[in-house]
Amino acid sequence: MTQTLLELIDTRVSAALAAAGCEGAAAIVQPAARPEFGDYQANGVMAAAKARKMNPRELAQSVIDKLDLAGIASKVDIAGPGFINITLSPEFLAERANTALSRADLAVPHPARQHVVVDYSSPNLAKEMHVGHLRSTIIGDAIARVLRFLGHDVIAQNHVGDWGTQFGMLTAYMIETSAAGDAELALSDLEGFYRNAKQRFDEDPAFAEKSREYVVKLQGGDTEVNALWRRFLDVSLHHCEAVYERLGVGLTRADVRGESAYNDDLPVVVADLQAKGLAVESDGAQVVFLEEFKNKEGQPQAYIVRKQDGGYLYATTDLAAVRYRVGTLHADRVLYVVDARQGLHFQQLFTVCRKAGYASDAVQLQHVGFGVMLGDDGKPFKTRSGGTVKLADLLVEADERAFALVSELNADLPEDERRKIAHAVGIGAVKYADLSKNRTSDYTFDWDTMLAMQGNTAPYLQYAYARISSVFRKAGQWDAAAAIVLNEPAERMLALELARFADTVHAVAREASPHFLCAYLYELAGQFMRFYETCPVLKSEGATQASRLQLCRLTANTLKTGLGLLGIDVLESM
Repeated sequence: MTQTLLELIDTRVSAALAAAGCEGAAAIVQPAARPEFGDYQANGVMAAAKARKMNPRELAQSVIDKLDLAGIASKVDIAGPGFINITLSPEFLAERANTALSRADLAVPHPARQHVVVDYSSPNLAKEMHVGHLRSTIIGDAIARVLRFLGHDVIAQNHVGDWGTQFGMLTAYMIETSAAGDAELALSDLEGFYRNAKQRFDEDPAFAEKSREYVVKLQGGDTEVNALWRRFLDVSLHHCEAVYERLGVGLTRADVRGESAYNDDLPVVVADLQAKGLAVESDGAQVVFLEEFKNKEGQPQAYIVRKQDGGYLYATTDLAAVRYRVGTLHADRVLYVVDARQGLHFQQLFTVCRKAGYASDAVQLQHVGFGVMLGDDGKPFKTRSGGTVKLADLLVEADERAFALVSELNADLPEDERRKIAHAVGIGAVKYADLSKNRTSDYTFDWDTMLAMQGNTAPYLQYAYARISSVFRKAGQWDAAAAIVLNEPAERMLALELARFADTVHAVAREASPHFLCAYLYELAGQFMRFYETCPVLKSEGATQASRLQLCRLTANTLKTGLGLLGIDVLESM
């Protein structure tokens, strides 16, 4: 299959519109809102008719007369003032299902291949990862998985905070604790290490001055200071890697490219902006004034690239990163999975990049913003004492809560098996609860809701997959090469839903919105349950049973693939 289902229908309707004298008119094909409207509805006829002062129903009939859906649709008719309703034939849907069943990629069409950089996770290496890093990490991971599935060359970039004044402070404290012989013990608790170093920095002027001296040495490439700095980063990254492994995220050290990697390019960027007349001096700082962004007084916003003291900002680092990603990595598209509150920064960053020629109009620069995780008090998620929740602690709690749930449901299973199931359920629940929400929205973190076995949750979908697996364990010998034949309405509706998988995956990739896939999988699981209740599988016989088992197999494959794209494991039994 070279086109998704929606693309195929839209192409045919658009061609018919053009043949009816409406060249360039949009077909606006989308899934029908209700079954009585068929499977798909083309809504572009009325707009085309209005633009050309034509009767909408007459134009709709003319489009239908020229519409080539032979072998695709069993019924096409006009509804209301000029909608075109399209009902797909069972034979066509069966053919799509059989093709998907024969392919590991479920016959999802691949778009033109791109080099895509996905910037996500990006913890500050001065501290352990906290719950605020969860959304960027799992949203970015899901988007990267989907893009790779579609055949794109995906380059993950973990843009960690590993530079600046705080690292001079931490290096000074590391030397101090090394002299006392307990550096390794102190580093085992990054939070405590940072807290103690910050206290020394705030309370001891001599220590603060020494810290600033180490910043200069660090930036100047001093061998000893750089060795200590790298030691600290190694310990910090080890903490991150433990979180990534437990979370099931594919980031590795090879994906880490921190702020320090761009240090040498920062003066080059500023000099280049000056040479192009973009950066000018303002109160001793180097500033790019953006006419596209004005304050209430109508004055252009200032995008500072070098401070009065000669220091650089993360705004400068981000410009250098775009230069590297476009110039060296040859990115066609760069996605920044970063808190929505950074929206203005990225708008300004992208504007400066266009003006400076660091990214042509052919390169897509996209801020994939996301909302805040809230506690049940409606405020950003914290510990009961009001402190920051360590991400590692949250994931351990997810495992323990899921273990209690699994033990309650399957007390007879050996503990090691319950632990394995609990890990998949607990981590899956945390990830799905986040990914199933529109990423731009805030959401309330609630253990009971995310671990529920009913509703739009990971445990519900994992159970749906396990239930299908149990069908095959009971089926015994059957014809695994049988063709799918759709005779019952519930069979046809399940096949229709399965055929929509490709469109969903393409939408996720296009909009960088994993919640589309979550909504699809939930609808698919529900459609399967309706099919299973209406159409006996194990009690049917011969070709009918084989066909229905194949529908079960394709549903299982689709659930497994879809959940896998979200970074969630399936289970053969629960």
